[in-house]
Amino acid sequence: MELVILVLLVFVLLWLFASVKIVRQGYRYTIEHFGRFTSVAAPGLNFYPAIFYRVGRKVNMMEQVLDIPGQEIITKDNAMVQTDGVVFFQVLDAAKAAYEVSDLYLAIMQLTTTNLRTVMGSMDLDETLSKRDEINSRLLVVVDQATEAWGVKITRVEIKDIRPPADIVNAMGRQMKAEREKRANILEAEGSRASAILKAEGQKQSQILEAEGRREAAFRDAEARERAAEAEAKATQVVSDAIVGGNTQAINYFIAQKYVEAIGQFANSPNSKTILFPVEATQLIGTLGGIGELARDALGRATDASAPAPRRGPFEGGQ
Repeated sequence: MELVILVLLVFVLLWLFASVKIVRQGYRYTIEHFGRFTSVAAPGLNFYPAIFYRVGRKVNMMEQVLDIPGQEIITKDNAMVQTDGVVFFQVLDAAKAAYEVSDLYLAIMQLTTTNLRTVMGSMDLDETLSKRDEINSRLLVVVDQATEAWGVKITRVEIKDIRPPADIVNAMGRQMKAEREKRANILEAEGSRASAILKAEGQKQSQILEAEGRREAAFRDAEARERAAEAEAKATQVVSDAIVGGNTQAINYFIAQKYVEAIGQFANSPNSKTILFPVEATQLIGTLGGIGELARDALGRATDASAPAPRRGPFEGGQ
């Protein structure tokens, strides 16, 4: 009897030990009663009588990463590319993940692979290379809707790499080089055009300023000639008035002035270094004397003009 009791006691202890289920954090255990799902064991200590209940599936409830193996895809423009990616998912319902699909990981991988072919196959090569965000978004929507029945939430779908064939890569390199050279030539032509326009504007402004300068100079020259002519006319009028008044010294002054100007023109001529012409000293002295007499008369008239006596002509002699 003692042996039987001991055996029964050991059996009870083993049964109690088998009935206690310890679930780790981040996991859920499905509990089956004679093969039929009954409940989900939460993390911690759980008691389910052995023999009558057993653990069916141990489901990971944490977010997981699944690699999508590389595959060859034909794009819309018949270009062959190799691509791979990753899928981030999290189980939200342990019962559905355990009993609605036989192999959850394989199912998600196959589903993502087929939809990846569908999405990238509907796009051109240039679109597949430049619109990765659009590919990721479309894959996320499609795969998430398909796995909702499995109690799974697809959080992200990312394309890791897209590898076109070597000949297409070389063609793209030549195209990029040609495009850059084209832009460089356009920029150079635009720079030359802008430089030519600025140079033409500068020449235009320079010509305008030069024309304005010539006009101003011509105006000044004309004004100077006009004043010179007025002065000459005034001097001639004064000499004429003096001649009319009987003052012969005015004639000598006028002739001496023209005489000196003529000699100055001979002296300034670049065609001769030496000038020989007959000049009588007495004539030159007489002419200079006439100029001096004329100057004295002018000074005398200026003195008389300061007195209150009646005014006289500029070349009239004293009485």
